[in-house]
Amino acid sequence: MKKALFLLIFTIQCSLFTVHCFSQDPHLIDSLVTQLKKLNATKLALGKNSPMMNDTLMAKVLISLSQAYWGYNPDKAMDYARKVLALSEQIGFKKGMANAYNSMGVIYDHKGDYYPALEFHKKALKIREEIGFKKGIAGSYNNIGHIYWRQGNYPEALKNYFASLKIREEIGDKNGISSSYNNIGNIYYIQGNYPVALKNYFASLKISEEIGDKEGIANSYNNIGTIYTNQKKYNEASGYLNKALSLSKEIGLLEINKNSYKNLTILDSAQGNFKQALEHYKLFVTTRDSMFNQENTKKLVQTKMQYEFDKKEALTKVEQEKKDAVAHQELQTQKIVRNGFMGGFAIVLLFAGVLFTQRNKIRKGKKRSDELLLNILPSEVAEELKAKGSADAKQFDEVTVMFTDFKGFTQISEKLSPAELVAEIHTCFKAFDNIITRYNIEKIKTIGDSYMCAGGLPVTNKTNAIDVVNAALEIRQFIKEHLQQRNEEGKESFEIRIGIHTGPVVAGIVGVKKFAYDIWGDTVNIASRMESSGEAGQVNISGTTQALVKDKFTCTHRGKIAAKNKGEIDMYFVEA
Repeated sequence: MKKALFLLIFTIQCSLFTVHCFSQDPHLIDSLVTQLKKLNATKLALGKNSPMMNDTLMAKVLISLSQAYWGYNPDKAMDYARKVLALSEQIGFKKGMANAYNSMGVIYDHKGDYYPALEFHKKALKIREEIGFKKGIAGSYNNIGHIYWRQGNYPEALKNYFASLKIREEIGDKNGISSSYNNIGNIYYIQGNYPVALKNYFASLKISEEIGDKEGIANSYNNIGTIYTNQKKYNEASGYLNKALSLSKEIGLLEINKNSYKNLTILDSAQGNFKQALEHYKLFVTTRDSMFNQENTKKLVQTKMQYEFDKKEALTKVEQEKKDAVAHQELQTQKIVRNGFMGGFAIVLLFAGVLFTQRNKIRKGKKRSDELLLNILPSEVAEELKAKGSADAKQFDEVTVMFTDFKGFTQISEKLSPAELVAEIHTCFKAFDNIITRYNIEKIKTIGDSYMCAGGLPVTNKTNAIDVVNAALEIRQFIKEHLQQRNEEGKESFEIRIGIHTGPVVAGIVGVKKFAYDIWGDTVNIASRMESSGEAGQVNISGTTQALVKDKFTCTHRGKIAAKNKGEIDMYFVEA
């Protein structure tokens, strides 16, 4: 028994190494799950209190399974992480507890749920500091830095990246050191501090060259080339970007390939080489589409392999149940009647389990389709559409509609490359989406560079006017900071007009193919006139909206202003 257990532990340690190196492979996960079952069986045979039984190994197996599922099955990854935490707390295995919290933080990070992600990473850091696990401490600081970066809190991101770098230098973790320099360079790049960003990118490049990390080298080349482009050092930029492209092709890194083509497009445009810019842009689109197709294929393969794994696991369970039933009958023939009943009951449970598994798969498929529907329609409208096959138009008595439009964007867009134009609109509208989501405002549609949203529907509320004005002020502040950054980079700048009006609307679904949720009524037309009658950099609201928000905001009366086809309307600028 002892010899068998030592052999099992060695096999599991090898599997752990394999899963860490090649995660998200269901065949390897299958192997590790099989070893986990053997470990459980051995534990039952020896007794849970046996000195031969190492529960920490069980925790390591479970955390490896959690990490293996990070990328494509977050629910299963979280389930294994919770098991690790429960087992580690039971046996006092602090490193296992820290690893469980770290895994939970990564899962929430992947979901874009940054607040719990940050809390779990901080819990992991605290435990790792208690036990003096320096490599883990450096990893936690790095993960926390990533969260602050995504939240736009750049000072905190830098603080944590520098803390991670210091520890990695102490323990001589060269891969980690290179990564830290790269992360620090990214933050300085975002802040427009190109000299310091460049210094860190070169430091990352030097370490990557020392350890022969080709992916790190290619990434550094690309980052350095991007900075030189922004500094208008076009010859140096061309050299580094082409080296990045050549190396990424050599080692098959499509992500760096795509970024290199994109950056070469921007470089060519800046130099007036528009023919070459178009060629590079075509290659960028081709590589991006190839990555998209490759990722979809990978997900399909993973889904199929996971299905085969579940099917195999169910069949194995059936066979084991049959063997157990036969053995039980041979050993206790005097209880054959009872054993027959138990065997039959076990088979019924088994088939019930299979049916339950299939029902879960159907439910997960339904959940995916629901998520896609909710990305198109409000949840209330989507539920009505699923229940009835149609959704009725509804009258709302008080809705606040907001329009935004970029002043002079048409003229500026003629000076931008296709890639820059799309990227600029995407950057702005993505920020708008995030802002209105926080205030429970419904996005209606975009038309070119115009953005339309409304508060107070499809669920009515009394705060929609205040919510929409708050969102408008945040959008104005975002554009102000964004334009300041573009001016510092020597890029074309533009300003925004924002118009808001409150009143009744009718809302519903239009069309039967690629249908969309839309709103109609004079309120929409007046809101549009508020935008066109406003001024750049100002939030222009109607007298109706001002009457609803006057106790919350400082508003300056502009007088009665003539609006096209609407006569004279009281208008106000919202100051704060």
